[in-house]
Amino acid sequence: MTDPFTFTNLDEPLFAEAGASKGDLVAYLDAVRDRLIPDLRNRPLSVIRAVRGQPPFMQKNLPKYTPAWVRTVTIWSDASKREVSYALCNDRRTLLWLANQRAVEFHPALVRADRLDKPLFLVLDLDPPSHEGFAAAVRAAHLVRTALSEYGLAGAVKTSGAKGLHVFVPVTRASHEDVAAAARGIAARVEQLDPTLATTAFMKDQRGGKVFIDATRVGGATVVAAYSPRVRARVPVSFPLNWDELDHVAPTDFTIHTAPQLASERPSWSSLLPKPQRLPARLVAAGRAIPLGRVQAMHEGRRRARASRDTG
Repeated sequence: MTDPFTFTNLDEPLFAEAGASKGDLVAYLDAVRDRLIPDLRNRPLSVIRAVRGQPPFMQKNLPKYTPAWVRTVTIWSDASKREVSYALCNDRRTLLWLANQRAVEFHPALVRADRLDKPLFLVLDLDPPSHEGFAAAVRAAHLVRTALSEYGLAGAVKTSGAKGLHVFVPVTRASHEDVAAAARGIAARVEQLDPTLATTAFMKDQRGGKVFIDATRVGGATVVAAYSPRVRARVPVSFPLNWDELDHVAPTDFTIHTAPQLASERPSWSSLLPKPQRLPARLVAAGRAIPLGRVQAMHEGRRRARASRDTG
């Protein structure tokens, strides 16, 4: 196809410490488009852009110069008290146009644009205390898998592209409230399985060097897409894994330079995801039984971060 725009400044560094150019970003996204786009399709998209002369920033609302052929969905934001026009990255030219805008990170919502009331996934974000703590995040991921299996559920795992891991459980016929409760229930069970390893304490100074089991990626939250680059040194990539690979990899194995070949040798994220599952009533009840004060503490940091981002 002939792209209806001109790529610019492809030889420029993508950002400080990237070890990659803007052209490398464009080439990478084009190489993995058949794996990335299915994860983005019809989901309201936020991106993190690395524009020359500015710190990286998250962009939700599309700029006025966005081409008319970019599909969008308009959603009211309670935080910023305005309507926000989100991109829907459903095709190659939209993906490459975003790359030309120096969009490095792709964060789709956990819903489809036409069913905002129907969550697609239960997500747990496993955040170790440091980059050296990835092995601890791996141990926590195995505990998440155990906790899920206790409730008859299955999930898929990927690197976050930073220092941790994401576990995704596709869900069906569940409300946002049910998914939020079930996520809290699983997180609390993981903490119970090994309280020396895992914690649900949102505030960092309360975690005691443990892996944070973040159960707050619910409702209007986003999570970085599988195969998305991250704005970090050497441009690592959020990369899908088989469960039996977890103990043998490091986040730095997957960058925009290495991921295309590695992806071609492995199953796609779409194929690794289990079929959507019903959330057991007893799991939802377990999450709802968590004391209100603890639930509020689990979400307070997320609310602060979201409010700061939306008003920034």
